Amino acid sequence: MTTINFPLATSSWDEREYAAIQRVIQSDRYSMGDEVALFERQFAEAMGTKHAVMVNSGSSANLLIAAALRYHSTFGYEDGAEVIVPAVSWSTTYYPLYQHGMRMKFVDIDRETLNYDLTALAEAITPDTRMIMVVNLLGNPNDFDAIAKIIGDRDILLIEDNCESLGATYDGKQTGTFGIAGSYSSFFSHHIATMEGGLAVTDDEELYHIMLSVRAHGWTRNLPKENLVTGTKSDDPFEESFRFVLPGYNLRPLEMSGALGQEQIAKLPMIVNERRANAEIFREVMAKFPALTIQKEIGESSWFGFSMVLDDSAGIDRKALVERLVANGIECRPIVAGNFAKNEVVKKYMPHDIHGTLTNAEYIDRNGLFIGNHHYPLSQQFRFLTKALKEALG
Repeated sequence: MTTINFPLATSSWDEREYAAIQRVIQSDRYSMGDEVALFERQFAEAMGTKHAVMVNSGSSANLLIAAALRYHSTFGYEDGAEVIVPAVSWSTTYYPLYQHGMRMKFVDIDRETLNYDLTALAEAITPDTRMIMVVNLLGNPNDFDAIAKIIGDRDILLIEDNCESLGATYDGKQTGTFGIAGSYSSFFSHHIATMEGGLAVTDDEELYHIMLSVRAHGWTRNLPKENLVTGTKSDDPFEESFRFVLPGYNLRPLEMSGALGQEQIAKLPMIVNERRANAEIFREVMAKFPALTIQKEIGESSWFGFSMVLDDSAGIDRKALVERLVANGIECRPIVAGNFAKNEVVKKYMPHDIHGTLTNAEYIDRNGLFIGNHHYPLSQQFRFLTKALKEALG
């Protein structure tokens, strides 16, 4: 069995996280409560947003956003509304949009940034476009100035899947906060880890209130007395205990996850700084291997991981490269889900559209991979990487 010398993910927990877990155990309160609420306030402050709603995963955060927008008095959309999506992302970027009646249009990505091909995005917009899902891939912000110019004065909503890019900034502003709502993940392999977990943020108060209801069964119990879903709530807790007003789910997180989040969000500046420092060394390492293209940074990436894309002139295929990486104990994966439009599940998204060709997404799908990044220096790990790449590429 090969020793893992360069893992995809490692824990950033220490005695503070274990103490947080113990605090919850001693309280004997495990379901969503004050620990989650405090973390939500801390997260919103860290991101510079008015509201944050914690859920049980980043996937659930995307589901919560899609569902809540459906019921918004201003932004609610009809069945078949067109949403533009990038062809490279994770499965649960797409599923909630389909499940809530939107018609997806897949658009190609840029081979260097791994985010939207901005020319293709501009061409894909039609009078029927109601929404654009922006995915900040592997920690890298999109060019939000360019996207804003593309949208112009058209009535098009922007939402962000920022699950891989916590702590990234564009023009000093946190990614995940450029649209009406944004999602984040706090799963183990992401920037912060709360066991399982995710968050949705927004500055829109009505959307926030809708999300509070949809997160927990569609009931009124978690809404403030004065709210934009029901108006004024009754003061009778018995009457409000099982009052359902929206089609909802149970997406609630646990108190342990909220307590862990409080410790993890305090570490976020350190985590991002260390990942960015590692990226500078990664660039130096990869400059010696021109047959591999790495991700072009937009804004300030939080460097979820390090992508590598084989050039046509490399002389080897990806399988051979993966074999050398694995032999040297370097864990690697495809670039997110590659060209998602090729997956069998997309046949279930009927109808859906593909704008033009997905040439770059398909190229990434065949020739791309990524390795991990961490919150500590990777000098030794980069030596293993250099050795593996020399063996593969000469």
